[in-house]
Amino acid sequence: MSLSTFLNLVEIRTKIASVFPFMLGTLFVVYQYDEFKWANTLIFFSAMLIFDLTTTAINNYMDYRKATNNHDYDYRATKNVIGQENIPERNVVTLIFVMFFIATGLGIWLVFRTDLLVLLIGFVCFCIGILYTFGPVPLSRMPLGEIFSGVTMGFGIFFLAVYVNAYDAGIANLIWQGEWIDIRFNLLEIIRIGIVSLPCIFTIANIMLANNLCDLDEDIRNHRYTLPYYIGRKIGVLLFNALYYGSFLAIVVAVAVGYLSPIMLLSLLTIYPVYKNLTRFNKEQVKAKTFAVSIQNFLVINASLVILMAVSVLFQQFI
Repeated sequence: MSLSTFLNLVEIRTKIASVFPFMLGTLFVVYQYDEFKWANTLIFFSAMLIFDLTTTAINNYMDYRKATNNHDYDYRATKNVIGQENIPERNVVTLIFVMFFIATGLGIWLVFRTDLLVLLIGFVCFCIGILYTFGPVPLSRMPLGEIFSGVTMGFGIFFLAVYVNAYDAGIANLIWQGEWIDIRFNLLEIIRIGIVSLPCIFTIANIMLANNLCDLDEDIRNHRYTLPYYIGRKIGVLLFNALYYGSFLAIVVAVAVGYLSPIMLLSLLTIYPVYKNLTRFNKEQVKAKTFAVSIQNFLVINASLVILMAVSVLFQQFI
């Protein structure tokens, strides 16, 4: 398998959705807790990225198998990277297992460097990641897909990026003593991290929502009952808009209560380009024409947050 084929199989271009919560969480832990452990950060990033690649490869493989089982060779040859690139099925399966075990090994290494809470949260994220595309009824084909993708990636990655650097800062802990397992969370710290991560949660959920809105008619024909099927296209579009404006509201709230620097309010300047993109999407929800709006808005909002968070850290450290 060539490098370009591998990158197509794992859809490397989509991994930006997991990289931004990681960057924001890492910058936030430096800003809020003045903590940064480069080794833990590097191990976590590697485990996170490799597992993300694994779930995408599983998704493509499952699509390929379903097309094969249904004898839908036209779909397999034109829309699925495995059929299109003519990749041997055995190679794909081997690659999936290799990446899975590498990600698992890195995760276990990180647990030894931190504490058992990382194991618990990592296990939950692993389960959601696998069940998102695998199984008789994948989570991505259910009305909960937006919630699982937004919370797992937007909050889960953000939280772990914070926790692997500040696991001893009183955020939470898991203690296993004999027959007893005690899990404790500092509620105020969890609320703090939750509010700051809301833009990641909402913008990632909107990528899935945009995809489901654009594919609504096709999904119904294929018996895929995603969120827009239950709430309708009109309410789905309203929700799509509300989540972006909710992201900006979360930033204002986070600054108002002292969770973020006032510098972060400059990110509100991105409301205008986001609004222009939403105007396009509100008119028509067509995959080839307007799905990219969700990607563009994700990049605009989160890139501005990363830049301003980095400025906040530098301002705090050196001024």
